This record gives sequence, C-alpha cells and structure tokens, in this order.
Amino acid sequence: MVDLNLGGETAGGADLIKDGSEATFMADVVDASMTVPVIVDFWAPWCGPCKTLGPMLEDAVRAAKGAVQMVKVNVDEAQNIAGQLRIQSIPTVYAFWQGQPVDGFQGAVPQSEIKAFVDRVVAASGGQSPGDTLADAVAAAEEMLTDGAAVDAAQTFAAILGEDPQNAAAYGGMVRAHIAMDDLDQAEAILNGAPVEISTSPELEAAHAQLELARQAANAGPVAELQAAVEAAPDDHQARFDLAQALHAAGDAEGAVDQLLELYRRDSEWNDGAAKQQLFTVFDALKPNDPVVLNGRRRLSSMIFA
Repeated sequence: MVDLNLGGETAGGADLIKDGSEATFMADVVDASMTVPVIVDFWAPWCGPCKTLGPMLEDAVRAAKGAVQMVKVNVDEAQNIAGQLRIQSIPTVYAFWQGQPVDGFQGAVPQSEIKAFVDRVVAASGGQSPGDTLADAVAAAEEMLTDGAAVDAAQTFAAILGEDPQNAAAYGGMVRAHIAMDDLDQAEAILNGAPVEISTSPELEAAHAQLELARQAANAGPVAELQAAVEAAPDDHQARFDLAQALHAAGDAEGAVDQLLELYRRDSEWNDGAAKQQLFTVFDALKPNDPVVLNGRRRLSSMIFA
C-alpha cells in the first residue's frame, strides 16, 4: 500500500464498470447505489498494487452479472472525495449501498478475498445466491409473517434451520416472528444464539434493528404531547428524538425518519450522533427497497456529502 494524506468530496451514473470523477461521484456512486451496490476502487497511475487489484476486482464484478457495479476513481484527480472518505492509502475499495459505505478493504488482496467481498456486498443489498433450494420455503414463511401468522412462520423457519442451521434468512425470520408474537426475550435469545458465521449477516442485522426498535416502543411517550413539545421548542433535541421514537412505535416510520433527519440537520453531533445512529437502525429494520429507506438514505447522503 502507498500512504496518502488528502482532504474533501461530491457528484454522478450507471454502467457496469466505469471511470468516475469528483464531478460525477454523486450520480455514479451515491445515486446509483440507491438501487444496486456500487464498488468504488480508489487508485492512482503510479500505484503498483492498484494495477494488480483493479483487473481482479473488475473480473469479480463482471462475474456477479449485474448484481453490483464498479466505479474507478483516480485519487490524484479526486482529492476532495478521498479526503472526505478519509482514504489514507491505496488501493482502497469501498462498497456503497443506498448512499452509504457499507464495506471495504485496503491493499491488494487475493482473488478469493475479492470474491468473498463481492458476495458480501451482494448479500448486504438483499441479493440471493442462485440455486438456493430453500429460498421458496423462506419466501413462504415470510408471506405467513406478513399475513399475521407469526406462529406458523416461526415453525416454518425452524424447519428450514433444521436442514440448514446457518440459513441467515431463516434465522432472521425466526427472530422477527417472535417479535411479532411480542416475545422479545425469546427473540433476543434466538438472536444471541445465532452461529458466529452468520452473526453479522444483513438478515440478522435487520432482525437486531427490529428488536431494538420493539424494545424502544415499550417506553415510547405519547405522540401528541411530544409533537407539542417540539413545536414549542424546535431546538429541544431530546424531545424531537423522543418524538421520532414515538412515531415509529405508532407505525409511522416515515414520520420518524423526517424528525431524525431534521434533528441531524440541526445538530449532527448531538448526543454522539444519536440521530444518525437511530436513522440507520430504522433503515436496517425495513426492507432495503422500502421507499422510506430509499428516500431517507438519499436525503441523509445529501446532507453528509453536501
């Protein structure tokens, strides 16, 4: 790796593999990643390891058959972006999903690690490996859960785990089924008992976020009173944060996101960045393609990368 020390950010696009710039970064990476993960390869012409890593990364992206895109950014020509993302050495690779960096690595790594990285990025966006023989069963259990048949869904997820103990989708489904049954302690026990190999999978991260929000809902205050408090004192950040929790507990995820974004706009560092962290919890708990998530991440990214 080669040390750098740069500084700043922004701007636009959508082919499978393309060259990016500061002028197009927002469209090429942030906007494009709202619908498909975008892997960004930060490189420079004078960087030897970059010449090895780049082609291998391109091969892995092509092998994913459109599940991810790739943007190559020359740090010599995009120092503001490199500085904004705190890139201090190259090659550095970041994966963006829905406007935010979600994974990454530095230095030239073996082809096997590159493939594993791309697979993780695809999984983080909700992609599935072709040929998953239990996918139909998972889909059926999810439909049961959506229809309110949480007990039946839990039994189906348990049967799937009997065949594939490391099926992250089924594990996450089991947790969510117990949340739906208002059995939060059992949901937490299932979550804590997940195999270490899948403990950080997107499905379990989503289930963890839903469990955290469910516990918050038990202590949420009355929406009307909190709304009045915020209207009376718009800079009462705690009241606005509590209002967001109450709105989410009442089933208004969009309203909760609006309040958290407003809090972030007013003071992004309040309470150690609590607004941003709560936004990510709400986003993680929803489906990746939920309009509330897509719009909320886009608005948050616009504030961060402005």
